[in-house]
Amino acid sequence: MRFVLRLVRIVITLLRYGIDELALSGFRQRRLRALSGVLTLGRRFDLPRGVRLRMALEHLGPIFIKFGQVLSTRRDLMPLDIADELARLQDRVPPFPADQARRIIESELRQPIDSLFAHFDEVPVASASVAQVHFATLLDGREVAVKVLRPGMLAVIDDDLAILHMLARWVERMSADGRRLRPREVVNEFDTYLHDELDLVREAANAAQLRRNMADLPLILVPEMHWDLCTRNVCVMERMKGVPISQVDRLREAGVDIKKLARDGVTIFFTQVFRDGFFHADMHPGNIQVSLDPATFGRYIALDFGIIGTLTETDKEYLAQNFIAFFRRDYKRVAELHVESGWVPPTTRVDALEGAIRAVCEPQFDRPLKDISLGQVLMRLFQTSRRFNVEIQPQLVLLQKTLLNVEGLGRQLDPDLDLWTTAKPFLERWMDEQIGPRALWRRLKDEAPHYAKLLPELPRLLHDALARRHASSPDDQSVLLAELLREQRRTNRLISGLSWGLLGFLAGAVLARLVLSYRGF
Repeated sequence: MRFVLRLVRIVITLLRYGIDELALSGFRQRRLRALSGVLTLGRRFDLPRGVRLRMALEHLGPIFIKFGQVLSTRRDLMPLDIADELARLQDRVPPFPADQARRIIESELRQPIDSLFAHFDEVPVASASVAQVHFATLLDGREVAVKVLRPGMLAVIDDDLAILHMLARWVERMSADGRRLRPREVVNEFDTYLHDELDLVREAANAAQLRRNMADLPLILVPEMHWDLCTRNVCVMERMKGVPISQVDRLREAGVDIKKLARDGVTIFFTQVFRDGFFHADMHPGNIQVSLDPATFGRYIALDFGIIGTLTETDKEYLAQNFIAFFRRDYKRVAELHVESGWVPPTTRVDALEGAIRAVCEPQFDRPLKDISLGQVLMRLFQTSRRFNVEIQPQLVLLQKTLLNVEGLGRQLDPDLDLWTTAKPFLERWMDEQIGPRALWRRLKDEAPHYAKLLPELPRLLHDALARRHASSPDDQSVLLAELLREQRRTNRLISGLSWGLLGFLAGAVLARLVLSYRGF
């Protein structure tokens, strides 16, 4: 009954704000419009359509607000007046009262506000769908940002997620195409990440890991966490001072190289994804700023680490190879990778899949970003994939969402940015590090302690294995001894061969390095 009531509330809210007219303007909706008039008691929809859509999403809660945040970055897919209004959802969600925030902080940290901070700003600097942020000053003078979780969020999110789970089950039952999309697994993935976002200790841990990963990349800043002031509902971190990345005119007036900023964003994204397999998965403009401090001028500032994506080594390898094959227009390799990874049935004809992928992707190359819509490319790939029963990979949903965010940011900063050309050298260098001589040498070094322990034990392990094999046999002891001696000689030859092979590899690596240095690489 609770789910039914929530579903009814969603329908009523959409009708009250006239979203049926906005979404279905091309159809006759007399009954819905009549019902809308009854529910709103004659209220006139004289507000702009973008304002009405934003208000409806704010009224429906955090999941719908997040949906609006994603839409706001896709100005190529919707009218500008709607995109501009939805951009207000990034950090302008109506805040909850400051006295309520104070009570939560004091309850979580078990101290009065005055004992924790020399100054606490009652007015929140940002208010988002899940939490709001207040600036404060610690007793030792350090400036911090205090993030406070919205009260009562868990119950609201659980209700909406229950509806999504129910709809996903219906979709799977009603069509084979729906089962191919694996909606239940996708919703489960979204469920996991959304609940993770409600734990601010987990968010602080994500930020700490991302800060370590990005320490050697002088393109991005990540705030330091104050662990003694972090709980599940409150998180205190270093205050970061920057300009929101959406304020392009202000950044340009300050002297920031906007084109370089766009290229740096692509580099940061691909570094997090393919080098670390640990990436910021909520990169909408409200979470990204740019530093104007002379010491860190022009660097990105990352905020809000509630949603972090992770990839396994297998995922990274297949994705990187797919990207590189796309950039090289090697559509046959793309088709083969889909078969090898199990994303399509093993009986799929590679040549047929190759032709379909070529028809989608070939028109997109050699064009600036302003002329390419990744959303349209994905839509055409989706339509094509139906012929080949391509399964949606739930673990890649966040990556797809983040890639769309990155494209939206790049489009705002530099419409002429060529995403393909910018990313190709990075991925080729990454692949060389993963499967080239340097990767082999690194793996040998990583495995050396294991081999150093295992090789001396091989004779004893072989002896024990043979002893167990012949323990219940009445064979002559001399035969057993002769067999042991033969096995020992084989082991010695194996160890000797491995040693000489390792020495040969080292000599070849040194020689190759000298040749490359001589040629200026």
